[in-house]
Amino acid sequence: MSDSANAFDRHMLEALVCPQTQTTLHYDSEKQELVSKAAGLAFPIRNGIPVMLVDEARPLD
Repeated sequence: MSDSANAFDRHMLEALVCPQTQTTLHYDSEKQELVSKAAGLAFPIRNGIPVMLVDEARPLD
């Protein structure tokens, strides 16, 4: 798959909030994650689609 097919639409970030805290998210392009500092979680982006499930998020170090 090409990089453009896996690219995350950053405009989508404006519409997304953390499912646990309802706070804004920060995009980490290096790790391909959406980070919720308030919840201490990072939500993965797979194939350009954010996975906004708390069970799928990883705890921040």
